[in-house]
Amino acid sequence: MVGRARLMAGFCLTIAAISGAPIGVHGEPIRLERTEPAASPALAVGEAAWFERPAAIGDYLRGTVRAAAGRFDLDLVAADGVPIRRLATDTAGPAEFHLVAESEGLRFKATARQPGTVVDLVIGRQVPRSGQVASSTYLSPRIAALATHVAAGGDTGEFWTEVTRQGTPLVELAGAGRAIVTFLARGAERNVRLFGAPSGDHEELARLGTSDTWFRSFDVPTSTRLAYQLAADVPDLPGSARERRVAILATAKADPFNRHPSPTDAPDAFSQESLLELADAPRQPGQDGVAPAAGELSRLRVSSARLGNEREVTLYRPASLAAGAADTRLLFVFDGEAYLSRVDTPAILDRLIARGELPPVIAVFVPALDRETRTRELPGNDAFADFMALELLPRVQREIGFAIPAERTILAGSSYGGLAAATVALRHPEAFGNAICLSGSFWWHPDPGSDGRAEYLAGEIASAPRRDVRFFLTAGLFETGRIGSAGILETSRHLRDVLTAKDYHVGYREYAGGHDYLIWRGALADALLALTR
Repeated sequence: MVGRARLMAGFCLTIAAISGAPIGVHGEPIRLERTEPAASPALAVGEAAWFERPAAIGDYLRGTVRAAAGRFDLDLVAADGVPIRRLATDTAGPAEFHLVAESEGLRFKATARQPGTVVDLVIGRQVPRSGQVASSTYLSPRIAALATHVAAGGDTGEFWTEVTRQGTPLVELAGAGRAIVTFLARGAERNVRLFGAPSGDHEELARLGTSDTWFRSFDVPTSTRLAYQLAADVPDLPGSARERRVAILATAKADPFNRHPSPTDAPDAFSQESLLELADAPRQPGQDGVAPAAGELSRLRVSSARLGNEREVTLYRPASLAAGAADTRLLFVFDGEAYLSRVDTPAILDRLIARGELPPVIAVFVPALDRETRTRELPGNDAFADFMALELLPRVQREIGFAIPAERTILAGSSYGGLAAATVALRHPEAFGNAICLSGSFWWHPDPGSDGRAEYLAGEIASAPRRDVRFFLTAGLFETGRIGSAGILETSRHLRDVLTAKDYHVGYREYAGGHDYLIWRGALADALLALTR
């Protein structure tokens, strides 16, 4: 009952936001005093309380918010109430947030998702711009020792000799399943950025004094697995924030001191990523051992009247396949070109089928024609769902010579592909009875102006009759929210709870990783094993 109450509260907020119904604001703003917590009165669903904090432009603030009762959203808002930044989504807390004041004074808006919600908010630290001085302490003991050495007039030569011998990143155990991972670069002039950081964002490396050494340390689980690139001396271009952000692609390449580049046969370092797999990273099924007899790959040209385009799909048949076998599964994989190359799904299937860990699987790799087409077709597109069920599926059945029922047919994809796996299966459960959603883009909303906060798919599932579809969802611990929206981690957890409340069969797993194929190659195998047992 608690799950259903939470579900309906969230759904009421979604409906209010879509319909334009007024949401009440409770009383006068509550003034936040230094380090003293303040509490809202009890709020009804959709009702909001305001908190105010004096601040100067450039002040750094760290705060904590929790619910003494109920659940809520917390936003940083402008004086007129327009949202600036989402700080917490559908939480009971405690949730910590950090921000830099961009105007005089700050306003926070806490909106209840359950009746009787009471919100406690405290600003634990506020540092003016004048007091924001680089710390003399370092997360990494090895970097701290190097800093002391350099400050005493030493150079970095011996340090880099050791780094070259050991490889990067630096890994130092921190106890209790944690490790300090330090990414390093040498010799940059202006800046170094880390693409694929454990924060889930681009991160700046810091320069150690005036030396040739740049570094950034993170405290991560010892189960971490991720792929990353380093970008040195990224140009700071005129133009939009996005244009400046994507300029990282101009210099991003594999870490020259990392001993695990991928793919190893790439034409250059710009086409490679560097891999980090810590000691407790979970086994990825189908990655190890000598490959058995390879399955057969063939190609089909498929035209779609519904979509007005044509594409070439790749069909995988396992090496040993009895026509019409009662246990055969049919798997459709979105972003098929990536799952044939970067993931090498056929080799994974070869191993798992040969070992008897998977039943026979026929796989269909559905490519995205281009970025624009992918963005149009995969997120919540009924025409694409109809293409999958009414055009592609019958064509595949004719090609293999027999039909496979919906309960043994699986859709799989990552990011937008994970969203598509869910929406296509929900539209056509008579054709597709299983959906694997790897880091699904569940923040998506058909209205671009919604900023994703409504979590459209969760609201649709909450209000619709239950369909006969089984789900397996995965998310990375580093796929957290950014300014203005909830992240893949938060929205995946929320969708899991919505599906559970609606009595769907749902598997769920989180990985200490980010939004990349290094995680998804293992997550896909984990999901297939779970859904075929």
